Amino acid sequence: MINRIVRMSFEPEKVEEFLAVFENVKNQIADFEGCEGLILLRDAQQFNVLFTYSYWLTPDALNKYRFSALFKKTWGQTTKLFNDKPMAWSLIVEQVIK
Repeated sequence: MINRIVRMSFEPEKVEEFLAVFENVKNQIADFEGCEGLILLRDAQQFNVLFTYSYWLTPDALNKYRFSALFKKTWGQTTKLFNDKPMAWSLIVEQVIK
């Protein structure tokens, strides 16, 4: 299982536009082959910083999504709203404690 975290910082006046983009594609992303879950998080201190947290069965499944038309379209709409460079991490869960 691969956990993918993407940190995105938006122009404050563009946050609502991003939320509309996300609303339109969230089910398509969650239903993408190999995706086991998708969460949208917001920083508790900076309302314009959001994170996506997604779960993928394999690295190949994540990469298939990352090179898909859905990703390219969504990322193209999203990147023009940023006020800082995004950051992303692909992680493997080592342990889960209660």
